[in-house]
Amino acid sequence: MYEEADDIHPLFYGAPSTTEFKKLRKRIVRATREAIEQYGMIEPGTRWLVCLSGGKDSYTMLAVLHELKWRGLLPVEILACNLDQGQPGFPATVLPEFLEKMQVPHRIEYEDTYSIVKDKVPAGRTYCALCSRLRRGNLYRIAREEGCSAVVLGHHRDDILETFFMNLFHGGRLATMPPKLVNEEGDLFVYRPLAHVAEADCEKFSAAMKYPVIPCDLCGSQDGLQRQQVKQILDGWEKNSPGRRQVMFRSLMNTRPSHLLDPGLFDFKGLIRSSAKDGSEEVDENATQIPVLR
Repeated sequence: MYEEADDIHPLFYGAPSTTEFKKLRKRIVRATREAIEQYGMIEPGTRWLVCLSGGKDSYTMLAVLHELKWRGLLPVEILACNLDQGQPGFPATVLPEFLEKMQVPHRIEYEDTYSIVKDKVPAGRTYCALCSRLRRGNLYRIAREEGCSAVVLGHHRDDILETFFMNLFHGGRLATMPPKLVNEEGDLFVYRPLAHVAEADCEKFSAAMKYPVIPCDLCGSQDGLQRQQVKQILDGWEKNSPGRRQVMFRSLMNTRPSHLLDPGLFDFKGLIRSSAKDGSEEVDENATQIPVLR
């Protein structure tokens, strides 16, 4: 895509020149741009706090956002941020050294939330829920201190789909992680620009670029999580019917409240017949119309 090192951001130095990688890169950039535009994430001149965990997804997000910015399609300032939460074994020097080498403006914050989680979560329970809440609170704080308008997270298509099924199986609701939302305080956006990007593409991209990926199992609490169980189910479906994940994801963008059961989303009581069969009844043009069944 770019032959000369001077033409690209350092995050892309050494990118493979194979046709396969160029197609992969183009696909990820296109999907990211699509999500950013479709969900209205751009406010020109603002600053984004791009959260970098050291995983394959956040590395991919950081690189793609810099490419969009290089192309003039993302008129915002990018500040990368890593929150070191004090997990045992976390390689604290990896990300600072990488970001310095890549010439990426960044902030590294140390906040020992791991000890809090260990203290509060009963033995045998997973840490992820409380850990995530504490991490999010600190990221909001950092975003405010840095004058950022948005906290940008690296959740991809598969994360969003898995969360939907977790809510369906365990939460009793139809909901997932949206590509764009406003925090409870109302002062920050939360963006997920990789919302349309497949996890497999993030993995291939980060591996091809040889980014120093840090595993997400440092706290040793990952075995038997509900998310892993859902992921295994989706993996099985995808194996039996390739492309199933994308079809299911598209369904989240094509909802029909009239064909669900939530009276808060659709006025079932207000439904009337548009006309009687004998034509003797008057039609109320302002009333809710009966949906077409399919």
